Amino acid sequence: MKTIHIFILFVVVAVIQLFVPAKMILDREDVLKTGITYKFKTRPVDPNDPFRGKYITLNYEMNSAETNDSIWKRGETIFVYLKNDSLGYAKVHSVSKEEKDIVRDYVEAKVRWNYGNSNTVNFELPFDRFYMEETKAKPAEDIYRKYNRQDNNKSETYALVAVKNGNAVL
Repeated sequence: MKTIHIFILFVVVAVIQLFVPAKMILDREDVLKTGITYKFKTRPVDPNDPFRGKYITLNYEMNSAETNDSIWKRGETIFVYLKNDSLGYAKVHSVSKEEKDIVRDYVEAKVRWNYGNSNTVNFELPFDRFYMEETKAKPAEDIYRKYNRQDNNKSETYALVAVKNGNAVL
């Protein structure tokens, strides 16, 4: 009798362990398939983390916004509402401390800093690392540097990010 209870508990735990990652994967796939894709201008860097592996850090040009509010706390979660500029790149439409009830794509970001009474808030987007196979990260950075030098810093590099209901997938 006791072994049947242990077996049932084992099966329940195994199903939960399979369900959680499957749900995470399906949620990201849904964002990729049904979300709106934005191009974020970026300048990649190729760091190495012994615990996480090779990745490209993405520093975005879109990292601040004008706002009517001048009181922002470092590390505070904010909502960055998006729009496209005339060239098809993502731009900030507005920022808010609370989720607005408007029909516009947004991502949640963290406040980096703002200058006292300034109406500009600097933020950090949640998709700033792109993990790559170890053999591809350095060549990707080298290609970026090569083309950036040839065009006298006129090369446009960008990250494609799918956005849906505040979720973003790089």
